[in-house]
Amino acid sequence: MVGTSIRQALRLTRIALTLLRFGVDDIALSGFRQPWVRLLARLVTVGRRFDGSRGARLRMALERLGPIFVKFGQVLSTRRDLVPPDIADELSRLQDRVPPFPSDQSVALIEKALGRPVAELFQEFDPVPVASASIAQVHFATLKDGREVAVKVLRPGMLRAIEDDMSLLHRLAVWVERVSSDGKRLKPREVVAEFDTYLHDELDLVREAANAAQLRRNMQDLDIILIPEMMWDYCRDNVIVMERMKGVPISQMDRLREAGVDIKKLARDGVTIFFTQVFRDGFFHADMHPGNIMVSLEPATLGRYIALDFGIIGTLTEVDKDYLAQNFIAFFRRDYKRVAELHIESGWVPAGTKVNELEGAIRAVCEPHFDRPLKDISLGQVLMRLFQTSRRFNVEIQPQLVLLQKTLLNIEGLGRELDPDLDLWSTAKPFLERWMNEQVGWRAFVTAMKTEAPRYAHMLPELPRLVHQALSRGSGAPSQDLLLAMLAEQRRTNRIIQSVLWVVVGFGLGVVVAAWVMHLRDTAGL
Repeated sequence: MVGTSIRQALRLTRIALTLLRFGVDDIALSGFRQPWVRLLARLVTVGRRFDGSRGARLRMALERLGPIFVKFGQVLSTRRDLVPPDIADELSRLQDRVPPFPSDQSVALIEKALGRPVAELFQEFDPVPVASASIAQVHFATLKDGREVAVKVLRPGMLRAIEDDMSLLHRLAVWVERVSSDGKRLKPREVVAEFDTYLHDELDLVREAANAAQLRRNMQDLDIILIPEMMWDYCRDNVIVMERMKGVPISQMDRLREAGVDIKKLARDGVTIFFTQVFRDGFFHADMHPGNIMVSLEPATLGRYIALDFGIIGTLTEVDKDYLAQNFIAFFRRDYKRVAELHIESGWVPAGTKVNELEGAIRAVCEPHFDRPLKDISLGQVLMRLFQTSRRFNVEIQPQLVLLQKTLLNIEGLGRELDPDLDLWSTAKPFLERWMNEQVGWRAFVTAMKTEAPRYAHMLPELPRLVHQALSRGSGAPSQDLLLAMLAEQRRTNRIIQSVLWVVVGFGLGVVVAAWVMHLRDTAGL
């Protein structure tokens, strides 16, 4: 216990000195309420010179503090509703690259996790890692049946290191919230808690494997993306084995062009993949930066995306989809009052917020975009500006929508790097239209009826018995009001069922008549 306290005290001292050395205190100095905090910071940093911007200095400080702080900076860069744009842009440049750990440790971890020597598990195993990051590193290998695989191994000692640094980050968050006037608005404790969740999710490699399997199943009918197959017999919480994917990093566009890849189509396909995952499945890869994307050069799959690293996945519930669908409809109609009302109805904004003030702020963000060519409109930038503007209205931005906005910015940036003339809206329009119809149109009604039909079919035969039980409950006779209410509800239910049956019968008759007319026309043509 004493050793742990000494170790944490030394680590905290190093963190404080590093932050002061790079002038991170200056970034928030004006926000400190207590005069003694400002005075202490100035005394400790006398004679210090700042050679870079505030964002660059924060980025360098996090890099100096190690992998956990690098990943924290990466997560913080996605919270553009909290972090100023210049700092968020600089933090997005953080690279999660660390030296590999010794190969003998990899081998020992694999053998302990899978319970057999590496020589028995694999026909070939390359001890030299092909990739190394703060959480894990990857080795290539060949199974006994000849299949080429990639073996991902969790870095040893990560759990202890993460627990130590996360404990300190939680303490720092509490301190910042107490001494900074912006503490409550910036919500440091919530941001650190969100980061804690992401980090612990990444520590469970079986969870990552399950994410990959779900995406692979969802995307199997889309012939523009490849996702590695997981070898479940070789997957544990600290070791996973997956199909080896061969391709070229998407950033190497010259090599892709030389191989005959259609770069413009590649840009459109990226948007298609994103909108399919988000608006059809509600389950999307939320870490789609260029380091996690390759492109296949194999003749049979030339030009297809290859997705890697499934530690961070975003999900959208039906409530999220409904909210987004209504916002999109209101946005396209320039109905900013409805957008403001949706924010209030969802509970993200305090109930006392004035609709007209929020409406005016939203109009100021959205209206300028409609005067631009469609290809120049960035939906990611619109969402980002909305999040930033909503800060002064104390809007509670949901984590899943932050991931959505971050991923959309990544996809837009990548797409326009591949094709500067990419028209995101026209590429996404078919998905948005179908999605909106499924959420609020005729298809939404049909889908809801399909979903609820089994429940109704189960409940209807029991309805008379349930009514009888309800009327018979208690010692006294049922009141006239209760009896009338029950009968009215039964009549209403019968009318709904009859209406649905007429719709189904009418639709069926229409199909039959249309088929018969087409048959007669074809016969006459013959």
